[in-house]
Amino acid sequence: MGEARTIELATADGPMAVYEAPMTGDAHGAVIVIQEAFGVNAHIEDVTRRFEAAGYHAVAPALFHRAGGGTAPYDDFSKVMPLYEGLTDDGILMDVDATLEHLRGEGFTDDRIGIVGFCFGGRVTFLAGLHHALGAAAGFYGGGIVNQRFPQFPPLVADAGRLQTPWLGLFGDQDGSIPVEEVEQLRTALEQATVATEIIRYEDAEHGFHCDVRESYHEAAAQDAWQRTLDWFGSHLGAAR
Repeated sequence: MGEARTIELATADGPMAVYEAPMTGDAHGAVIVIQEAFGVNAHIEDVTRRFEAAGYHAVAPALFHRAGGGTAPYDDFSKVMPLYEGLTDDGILMDVDATLEHLRGEGFTDDRIGIVGFCFGGRVTFLAGLHHALGAAAGFYGGGIVNQRFPQFPPLVADAGRLQTPWLGLFGDQDGSIPVEEVEQLRTALEQATVATEIIRYEDAEHGFHCDVRESYHEAAAQDAWQRTLDWFGSHLGAAR
């Protein structure tokens, strides 16, 4: 295993910091970790290192660079919105593209690259899967896929049939921001996809159930979802489609 560090990648909208936990030796593949609405904080860095420990070359791009970067605390949402300044879906895709180019330069082909995201990042994995044929994607409680939550981020559910990347969605039934009805609407829409998809619901879990520094952390759901994600990547990264 290599030593985790922060590198900088160039984008058309300026430099972007990327937290990288490189895998030295034979890696199973590479994983792009997409942040929550709170930025690439200590928790997201920890998750990135967890993927390295599981055998992946893992990177977490800091998508808030257009607003100057940084993070927001979990208990003060008023500090979240300024971080989104200047960020659109086109910008997100630009940042994902820059990250993909970096990983390609490290020797990973797209079929050996996975993408995982949490909260805001859950929707990003769906967006990326619409535009790239990657090895696999997994989204944890990604809001805004079915119904628009921010003006600059339109709903994506109508395009579910165009998914190019196998996608796993993980949701909590007690998530007040993503009703079960929306999750089931997404499940139905994914029947049109030509790649593998799966939706998993956790009856007692809330939004943020995987984050072990939030009050909503649900250990059983978090552990199950993590293992399902590793299994999903293990099944699909590098597999012929």
